[in-house]
Amino acid sequence: MDTQERKQRAHDLDVTVWVGKSGIESVVDELDAQLSDRDLVKVKFLRAARAGSSTEEKAADLADRVDAELFETRGHTAVVYR
Repeated sequence: MDTQERKQRAHDLDVTVWVGKSGIESVVDELDAQLSDRDLVKVKFLRAARAGSSTEEKAADLADRVDAELFETRGHTAVVYR
């Protein structure tokens, strides 16, 4: 899948993983399971999860933990793929 096609598919995705005050540790297993079923997953970082860090930093850390790649971030939402 090329970058343009991935960008189009990411745009149409709904958020299926929300990271809240429990942090990224609480969603690692869920994100890993979703990436097993589909190649793109959209993740929303709520205010409590960001606490002093940028969305990009949190999303990159989460992607590393599930052995995935960070495709893009916009605002407080990130798209990861495997």
